[in-house]
Amino acid sequence: MITRRRFSAGLASTTAISGAPGPRPNILWLTCEDTGPHLHACGDSYSVTPNLDKLCSRGTIYMNAWSNAPVCAPARTTIISGVYPPSTGSEHMRSMTRMPAGWKMFPGYLREAGYYCSNNVKEDYNLEKPPGTWDDSSTKAHWRNRAPGQPFFAVFNFTITHESQIRTRPHKWVHDPAKARVPAYHPDALEVRQDWAQYYDNITTMDGQAGRILAELEQDGLERDTIVFFFGDHGSGMPRSKRWPYNSGLNVSIVASIPEKFRSLAPKEYAVGGKSNRLVSFVDLAPTMLSLAGLKAPEFYQGHAFMGPHHTSPRPYSFGFRGRMDERYDCIRSVRDQNYVYVRNYMPHKIYGQYLAYMWETPTTRVWERLYKEGKLKPPQTYFWEPKPAEELYDLRTDPDEVKNLATAPDHAAVMARFRKVHHEHELHIRDAGLLPEAEMHSRAGARAPYEMGHDAAAYPAARVLAAAELAASLKPGVTSQLKKAISDADSGVRYWGVMGVLMRGASEVAATRESLEKALKDTSPSVQITAAEALGRFGSATDLESVLPLLLGLADCVRNGAYVAIQALNAIDALGNKADSIRSQVKALPLTDPKAPDRVKSEYTTRLVNAIYRPH
Repeated sequence: MITRRRFSAGLASTTAISGAPGPRPNILWLTCEDTGPHLHACGDSYSVTPNLDKLCSRGTIYMNAWSNAPVCAPARTTIISGVYPPSTGSEHMRSMTRMPAGWKMFPGYLREAGYYCSNNVKEDYNLEKPPGTWDDSSTKAHWRNRAPGQPFFAVFNFTITHESQIRTRPHKWVHDPAKARVPAYHPDALEVRQDWAQYYDNITTMDGQAGRILAELEQDGLERDTIVFFFGDHGSGMPRSKRWPYNSGLNVSIVASIPEKFRSLAPKEYAVGGKSNRLVSFVDLAPTMLSLAGLKAPEFYQGHAFMGPHHTSPRPYSFGFRGRMDERYDCIRSVRDQNYVYVRNYMPHKIYGQYLAYMWETPTTRVWERLYKEGKLKPPQTYFWEPKPAEELYDLRTDPDEVKNLATAPDHAAVMARFRKVHHEHELHIRDAGLLPEAEMHSRAGARAPYEMGHDAAAYPAARVLAAAELAASLKPGVTSQLKKAISDADSGVRYWGVMGVLMRGASEVAATRESLEKALKDTSPSVQITAAEALGRFGSATDLESVLPLLLGLADCVRNGAYVAIQALNAIDALGNKADSIRSQVKALPLTDPKAPDRVKSEYTTRLVNAIYRPH
């Protein structure tokens, strides 16, 4: 039996933030996994979601909501912290780091103000959770466990829509696969249609689960006192939605239903049964929840409230990002306004569809790869398996699947210039620590939180690192002297991007910068060493290959060098393909568990990479 403590008004006092007097709303979140704007009420005629449609009819759908990250852990980290993960060093999938001392996750501030905060049940944060974040975070968490009269913030998360459930077989399809819409980037194959149909079947099942929670709210007589939100944690679990910071991977649609009693907390665009085009994103949820409770957001928040007494004006842009996805590194940033999505690829030499063991469990991924290798696909279905352009621009009004890249179109030069400027300013504003290699970020931070390191100009020259990254990833020819200068810079982050710029340009640039690369093999930063070794191993001579293979093998030892260095080194070895055949048996013998690493990265990704190296190239 659960003991209910009686609510005391004294719990509302806090030195960090203070609440407004008078009745405060309860707040209920219904969240789910891997679900884009695919409710029937969002305009999707293929979808069957009667319970959530009813919720939509009582509230407003934010059609242009972005999750900021296209995969669960960094997306949920954004939500809970109110800060962009590239700023806190938490952008990488299933990584783990910490916030500066004194910071709280937003339920902690609500609890200080007297709210009962429950989470049922997924957390999946890339940041260490401070004590006092939740009253209860478990499968038994429920608003019914609060003290009498206590306002609550309650989360219920439904997992049936997760990527893993798309591929669960056997399955009896309710939605007809023949009627599924196949996006322009996917091949029109039976497996693809079945996966999409099963995705929608799972959404219908989830709708029933949400309906049961809403029924409990009604049974408890709390409908008139509770603001209800619904959203998925990022776009669909299908490949090229999940893990990619396009609109297809970030657009989630947030549903908000505000009862009449608290309608004064609604923004101007709120309309019962309406749809809003306002740009909102996950980084805005924390300050919005505090605002609904009458609380001002902490100064360090990077999001902006879009409801409540502390709401702000609509913002013209939303921002997305991608870092390491499971065992594979990439670095992508994206920006959208009402009409366009801009994508900046900082590692354009890597194909979109890097091999991820988990993603390859989905039938769509496997058939898509097979058809490409058999030469049976045409653009845009081929793009996923090829290197990326440096920049991408898509007009969502005419190209909702984001397959017609306008980045080099003369009539969009002004749009590109605007987005480049906005993106550059945003990177400097948040001081994007994700531009550093993951291992470098952690070693440079030391005992400090990565956010503190990133906001220390002496420790992290953000403007110089960003400039080097932009130069490297631009793929512009004729910049050899600039790359050499970067490789000899005093800062290892700049040196890393100088070497990356050589690697991205291939054999001719490797030949032109050989002396600089050989020096980089002895760099104090393992990340610089690995990148130089990959460049010389892939594009240098047989003698170069003989010299770099032992170096990469040594750095791939996670016990000696740590998990993050090992993951980068193993990726480089895998990129060498058959050129690494001579060390395959030694790779197989490497230790796979870093005893000092957080549990989330202790052994899983090194194991996957070693297995991938033995996968036929």
